[in-house]
Amino acid sequence: MKVLITGGASGLGAATVEAVRAEGGTPLVVDRAAPADGVDHELADLADTPAAENAVRALADRAGGLDAVFTAAGIDTPGKLGAVPAKEWERVVQVNLLGTVAAVRASLPYLEASGGTVVTCSSTLGLRSVSDATAYCASKAGVVGFTRALAAETAGRIGVTLLVPGGMDTHFFDSRDEQYKPPPGAKLNKPEDVARSVLHALRQPPGCQVRELVVCHEEEGSWP
Repeated sequence: MKVLITGGASGLGAATVEAVRAEGGTPLVVDRAAPADGVDHELADLADTPAAENAVRALADRAGGLDAVFTAAGIDTPGKLGAVPAKEWERVVQVNLLGTVAAVRASLPYLEASGGTVVTCSSTLGLRSVSDATAYCASKAGVVGFTRALAAETAGRIGVTLLVPGGMDTHFFDSRDEQYKPPPGAKLNKPEDVARSVLHALRQPPGCQVRELVVCHEEEGSWP
């Protein structure tokens, strides 16, 4: 199984790379940073649509096609709407939403040829909004709408799954001001556990789809 993973150099993306490898599959990564050794990849900024699409095509062509795509790449710049510079606010939307769309758009011909599957990555904050996260909530809510529409548009041609993860124990929060980091003792899932849910969606037989999948700690504060 050849699986293209955006954001595969860290966090949930990197955990999914290892999960695919463990099952004998071939991970292919698009990221601004290089992934684990031995993983075929293209360096590209998901905020740059032409670069992202070209990277996807280059990897798919080298691999001889794609069986699946997982759009794990995501960023955030928390803060009040008036305090976050416009370019930083817009970059969150560009990476999280438009980068997802770019990767899927470029992958479609390969997935239609293989009868493959797309798994997009939203967030519990794409369903439940909070203060100081307007860009993140808007972008992840956009992923929800995009994925549901994509599922309707491509029904019978490719599989489409929306993954809605809660907070995970990754480096995602490291660069934040203290007020925006998870508090001590916060209940966070391990990314490798969430990665297993991506593989679960990809294992479904033709005609059987996991359309939406919420995966969070049983004491997740942002769900429901």
